[in-house]
Amino acid sequence: MDVRISPYNRNYFAVAFEEFHFDFTLLTAVKNVAGRKWNDKEYVWIIPDTQDAVNQLLANLYSTHMFDYTPPLPQTAGLRAPQQLNIEKYVALLETKHYSERTIETYTKWLTQFRTYFSSVPVELLSQKEINSFLSDLAVKKNVSASTQNQALAALLFYFRYVRGDNPQQLDSVIRAKKPVRIPVVFSREEVHVVLNNLEGDKQLAAELLYGTGMRLNECLNLRIQDIDFDLNEILIRNGKGAKDRRTMLPQMLIGPLREHIEKVKRIHDADIAAGWGKVPLPCALDKKYPSASADFSWQWVFPQKNRWRNQKTGTEGRYHMDASIMERAVQAAVRAAGIYKHACCHTFRHSFATHLIENGYDIRTVQELLGHSDVKTTMIYTHVLNKGPSGVHSPLDRL
Repeated sequence: MDVRISPYNRNYFAVAFEEFHFDFTLLTAVKNVAGRKWNDKEYVWIIPDTQDAVNQLLANLYSTHMFDYTPPLPQTAGLRAPQQLNIEKYVALLETKHYSERTIETYTKWLTQFRTYFSSVPVELLSQKEINSFLSDLAVKKNVSASTQNQALAALLFYFRYVRGDNPQQLDSVIRAKKPVRIPVVFSREEVHVVLNNLEGDKQLAAELLYGTGMRLNECLNLRIQDIDFDLNEILIRNGKGAKDRRTMLPQMLIGPLREHIEKVKRIHDADIAAGWGKVPLPCALDKKYPSASADFSWQWVFPQKNRWRNQKTGTEGRYHMDASIMERAVQAAVRAAGIYKHACCHTFRHSFATHLIENGYDIRTVQELLGHSDVKTTMIYTHVLNKGPSGVHSPLDRL
């Protein structure tokens, strides 16, 4: 994959993909650069021409490992060249076990950092001792969070167990980052109403779905037309966190707006088909089994992006779903416009959904199923944010 970086004007430089075929790993690398903008007319990203932006872009691109080059090691008579990390096998095994694209990218990053940390040690000699040292360094010197350290541990254990065939078990010497107990940020009902009113169009509808169903943002944006069941008043959430499917309710007050929105999406899709495009990526290589399915309306995104992407070499065009960063920025702007000074984001709607259900008297197991939590202990965190416990405790100050 070639990436072309060129001057744009006095304040910006341009980034374009030589071979555009919807490589979302590279798209994510560019989108994560602060201040980047998309030029719809020239089909290039423009990025502030500052050293920080340049450094951030290059770091993001190199972290994809799509530009890695490992020079051949010199062979010496009687000596075997040190074994190299088998990244390809590592990624292939992750894909075989149906890990998400984001998880594969993150795990690969940790494995590469681990190898860089012990670059002087031959790969075949890396052991549990090095795992302990690496994880302890993350906690002590880099002061990472407990969840970040656990993520790095999971990435390394996967490599040692499934690629190397080892099974490190004694990790007692690891200095673990202490996992803090966080209480989620929750909107009041009045705040939900005000924030939603400060949104408009498909962003308002998406936010209403987040609050009305408890979906995660990516779950909402990945909805297909066929996932909305108006007859059963249900929404099917496919491939959620942990690669699990689940069902949730379709809020009654959203049935009308959703029908109108889907009719609008249908007109957009019809126009794309008329222009010779209208195909979307399908999961699990279904496009190979059903070649025409990618153009079928039932597989289209509920929240498609505004503009089609265009491959400058082949001329083909396609449409993906709305980018998560667009939704995040819209919600943050709506929160500020509402005069709310909480550290709120799209995920706050999910927290508010669970809290308000419990306040309304729904049992914790029902809420657990709707949220898709594997363990009810995860759902129990929402009992901490209620203003009244089972005993209806009141502050003594209120009785003076």
